[in-house]
Amino acid sequence: MSEDTSIIITAVVTAELNTATAGLLGAGQRLAKETGGEHIVLTSGGSDSEFAAKVKEHADHVITFDSEDLANNQPEAWLNTISVVSSQKKPSAILLGNDTLSQEITPRLAHRLGGASSGDAQAVSANGDTILVTRSVYGGKAEAEIELTASPAVVWVRAQSMEPAETQPTSGTIVAGDVDASSDIRNKLIETHAEEAEGERLEDAQIIVSGGRGLGGPEPFEELVALAKVLKAQNAASRAACDLGWVPHSWQVGQTGRKVAPQLYLAVAISGASQHMMGIADSKAIAAINTDPDAPIFKHCQFGLVEDYQNVIGPLKTKLAELL
Repeated sequence: MSEDTSIIITAVVTAELNTATAGLLGAGQRLAKETGGEHIVLTSGGSDSEFAAKVKEHADHVITFDSEDLANNQPEAWLNTISVVSSQKKPSAILLGNDTLSQEITPRLAHRLGGASSGDAQAVSANGDTILVTRSVYGGKAEAEIELTASPAVVWVRAQSMEPAETQPTSGTIVAGDVDASSDIRNKLIETHAEEAEGERLEDAQIIVSGGRGLGGPEPFEELVALAKVLKAQNAASRAACDLGWVPHSWQVGQTGRKVAPQLYLAVAISGASQHMMGIADSKAIAAINTDPDAPIFKHCQFGLVEDYQNVIGPLKTKLAELL
């Protein structure tokens, strides 16, 4: 690679083939084409992994690391690895996903490399020697365009806001990385706790059935779970419902929870506070059921029904079961 060649690095810290990864790779691929540069993807799993073989269809080069610390999502290990590779390649931009680890290391990585960072990007483009990031502001009511003038630009992108990567005519190369990811790690992973979850991730779901505090307790969520099964959908909830312990916190959607972009988001007994709307702003269609005709969510939804959910969910589930 020529020293004058623009480099775009995409760091995929979670080696999973899903729509979020496809969108992240697509963002890096398009930015590299826009800048006339090369697209390098960093991942874990080793050069013989199925994931690396799939990723090389969308990149010029794949650098993969066979490291237990990276596979276990050790933040310091990923920070060290990306920093070393970036110091060697001198990228103009480094893109990461919207997982918790990526969000954590994005500003730290920018500081370490003397660059600039931004997050929750819905679009990333080149503007001469700088990078432009488009993201939602004011709870999704407006969009801001942020120019990152320091290089490299380190950006984490919102899941499902980017078009997936295209398969290239010629697959890229796969190289085994030689960075010692375990060096200079100042913290130790004691244990991990994983909650069992059925179905796909909320970020990848095409249909989401979500409930809020207006349901009045945990029992009504059982009806929403049953409806979701008929629709082959995923369940979610507002922060208030999660904080009350009615459903797991992994269901939380909003500014401080997951940001989703399904084809359909069905909001049941959710008022539509700005923090919640920020998490569902990219939904293709929002349908709302609420007893309050003045609920803010009715200003944002495509389909609204002023009614008690108890008069709707049961008959809706029965009718859909007949049709689907």
